Amino acid sequence: MAGDEAQIRELIERWAAAVHEGDMDGVLAAHSDDIVMFDVPPPDDGVRGIESYRATWPPFFDWQRQGACFEIVSLDVTAGEDVAFAYALARCGTEKELRDDPGNRLRLTIGLRKEGGRWTVSHEHHSFPLKD
Repeated sequence: MAGDEAQIRELIERWAAAVHEGDMDGVLAAHSDDIVMFDVPPPDDGVRGIESYRATWPPFFDWQRQGACFEIVSLDVTAGEDVAFAYALARCGTEKELRDDPGNRLRLTIGLRKEGGRWTVSHEHHSFPLKD
């Protein structure tokens, strides 16, 4: 399983780099056609399917080009034979947002399946802690 965990860690780190770079092909590269994503912005019942997932990224990339960052600061992976999950914390915000709240982190949970010997992302959940 250690090899699978390393493969998944690398997959997620490549995905995060693609998010940071605004690289749509890289963001989509290891995702299943039937991905389900629960994200910070609506819709509240989630995004289903690769084309709907693709459609969520351009507004994020536009926001990020205004000086925001996206970088994983911690990542934990647990892999079974054909199913795995990972959870991470990421710095995600503009310079001002991170200066005003330096400890704020995007919480990320990823579910994966092994299909044809290759790990694919079938679920993502992104959230920020609710602030008082």
